Amino acid sequence: MSTLDQVLEEAMTLPVEQQEMLIQIIKSRMVEQRRQEIALDAEVSFAEFQAGKLKIQTATEAIEELRECFNHSSLTDV
Repeated sequence: MSTLDQVLEEAMTLPVEQQEMLIQIIKSRMVEQRRQEIALDAEVSFAEFQAGKLKIQTATEAIEELRECFNHSSLTDV
């Protein structure tokens, strides 16, 4: 049995209230982990901007560049 299966089996032995608490704890930790990832991405992006590695764009320009990138990649992925 895999570790995940073992954890799930063990979780199912908990009373319903504790199962609900476990779900909330896991959700909260996942949210916090994602916040930390976003904060790190922001730090890296800001450092790249400060270093002059990123160009200033309007939202319209950025969206157009993304569209071009997606259109180009979908043609080469075939």
